Amino acid sequence: MRNLVRAAVALTFTAGAVLATGAGAQAGAPDTRDAQDAYAGCQSGYVCIYPGASWNGNRPEATYYQYGVYNLSNQTGTHRVFNNQTGGASVQLCTGYNGVGCGAKMPTWTYWDVDLTPINSIKLSA
Repeated sequence: MRNLVRAAVALTFTAGAVLATGAGAQAGAPDTRDAQDAYAGCQSGYVCIYPGASWNGNRPEATYYQYGVYNLSNQTGTHRVFNNQTGGASVQLCTGYNGVGCGAKMPTWTYWDVDLTPINSIKLSA
């Protein structure tokens, strides 16, 4: 049964990664795993930002847990944004402060390598 659940999770993440690809962003699903695990230093339930387009040795530079809007500071160039939230929660990248001008919703268990220079806030929601 567990293998069937993992296969379904892997298919969901792969489909989400394909749908999440947008201009200036790459999408991907790191691998298959139990949906409640931490990955690459990002605890389950969190959104993590890594410097550059890598997992940075499993060391995110910023982590976010509670639903809401977070204004970013000094985030320029390409970063990896990983949505390790659970229960279908999403994250949006917004060009304005305080959650204004938000783009597409990034589904759970998806990462985007994206230029954060024009991004001034992120929005975590159910």
